[in-house]
Amino acid sequence: MKAEQDNSIIKYALATTRLACAVRGGERRESVVAARACWVLGLGLGDRSSMASTAYTRPSKPPGPVGERRQPRLAKELGRIEPKKLGIGLVAGCCLALLTYISFARLFAIYSPVFESSSLVVKNVPPASMTVPSTDGVPVQEEKIVVDEEKEIAKDEVESKEPSFPEDAKIEDKEEPFQESEKEVAVVAKLDVGATAEAKITCDENAVDEGFPYARPSVCELTGEVRISPTEKTMFFVNPSGAGPFDENGEKKIRPYARKDTFLLPGVVEVTIKSVPSGSAAPECARRHEVPAVVFSTAGYTDNFFHDNTDVMIPLFLSTAHFAGEVQFLITNFKPWWVKKYTPLLKKLSNYEVINFEKEEAVHCFPGGQLGLYRDRDLIIGPHPTRNPRNYTMVDYNRFLRRAYGLPRDVPAVLGEKTGTRPKMLMIERKGTRKLLNLHAVAALCEQLGFDVTVSEAGGEVREFAEKVNSADVLLAVHGAGMTNQIFLPTGAVLVQIVPWGKMDWMATNFYGQPARDMQLRYVEYYVSEEETTLKHKYPRDHYVFKDPMAIHAQGWPGIAEIIMKQDVEVNVTRFKPFLLQALDQLQD
Repeated sequence: MKAEQDNSIIKYALATTRLACAVRGGERRESVVAARACWVLGLGLGDRSSMASTAYTRPSKPPGPVGERRQPRLAKELGRIEPKKLGIGLVAGCCLALLTYISFARLFAIYSPVFESSSLVVKNVPPASMTVPSTDGVPVQEEKIVVDEEKEIAKDEVESKEPSFPEDAKIEDKEEPFQESEKEVAVVAKLDVGATAEAKITCDENAVDEGFPYARPSVCELTGEVRISPTEKTMFFVNPSGAGPFDENGEKKIRPYARKDTFLLPGVVEVTIKSVPSGSAAPECARRHEVPAVVFSTAGYTDNFFHDNTDVMIPLFLSTAHFAGEVQFLITNFKPWWVKKYTPLLKKLSNYEVINFEKEEAVHCFPGGQLGLYRDRDLIIGPHPTRNPRNYTMVDYNRFLRRAYGLPRDVPAVLGEKTGTRPKMLMIERKGTRKLLNLHAVAALCEQLGFDVTVSEAGGEVREFAEKVNSADVLLAVHGAGMTNQIFLPTGAVLVQIVPWGKMDWMATNFYGQPARDMQLRYVEYYVSEEETTLKHKYPRDHYVFKDPMAIHAQGWPGIAEIIMKQDVEVNVTRFKPFLLQALDQLQD
């Protein structure tokens, strides 16, 4: 009977121990390790007690023969009692020790790495009401970090990535984007994104293209914190080492127009990159951006569709397409009408409103930047290890334009007797110089050959005319800026260029012929004879205009502009007909 009572006492103490451990360990879930240790210890004691209880309660051996001494039996009885008392003492002592440990552990539960938190303990992230101080007191950017309820965030998941240019640095959980719900909490951490970046500057300013000397403008890329003060026309570059292509004053000056033309550059706003040892040596930030900045100019020949593309939009695409919209544009020589005209393209390249460099007064801070734009030859994007490391092509630019303007056709129409489709031709009519005087006769010939002809003057709203070009299978025009609209043609369409008199083969090929091939268009060119130009009414046939046209080119652009660019043409339709048939054949290939 006493043995059963002792067993009950042991079992009660064991249950009490387990209950205390469970309550203390689960009340606030402060220590998985402590709770488990307590439970295991209880199991260990339980095993021992069970073994002791079973051993000491089984029936005694039958008594020995009469006359046997009973002292050994008494010793056994005493032996049975003493371990039970010892077991009770051990259980009580363990309970007291564990309760003491748990009570003290509560004081360190927040800081101990062995405690599991169901209330979202985030390592190395200040609470929402705290701000990580900047060394120079500049405003800092807020970043959202998404935390799932039962997930502990590792240190490297919430610390800021070092901003680097051109890669965009963001702090966010890519696998679990932020959504409003009861199980998600947004922890706001204010971080100085530019403070830890390794400062680096690389400039491309000595590249040479013998055929196109203006096609290698100066460009500088900055990795690290950049503070732009438009009122001072200065980009302050936090550069502790001071290394870089700076003068004795730690400055580098660039006119960021993507055409290295000595005639034009004096009219381009000059911007200075100034190297400073720390943020405290630069103006304080009024606004901090998470994305890099690109500063460029819309001066020069802009408002001419050819130059709008060759000097601004294609260089801008080449320089910034890889950012996928995460880049901020700042424009010098700001022209509101130009920005409005090309808003669809600017918005396709940047997710942010353009900043007018001339009128902005606040200091803007960025994790990197670029001053100037990379470019290649006119309407050409060729491979290059530094200016075009991502190997963009004009086909990529064409595709970009179609998406920006919502142009539906990527390929020309399928022709043939089965489809009954007539190829569509768009003829661009010029109203100034280089007019096609017998335009209507040429259009009639094209209709006879099977083309569905539309005549239109280039210009006006870009999207509207782009839709006309994209709907055509053949584009026909006299040499001039209107031929730039070939960029909207579907891949595989045909471009027909009528080249005026005056040894224009180099300009015709390099400005429009080779670009057409690079855009994977079919190309046909027709050179007018001296009988088809209005120059025959202005100059005698023995004049160098006819005898030695290269003498015109020797005079430079003024001679070309005055003589060649001011002529009109009247093509011989009989002579021109084979070229139209060639265009039709190429379209059917």
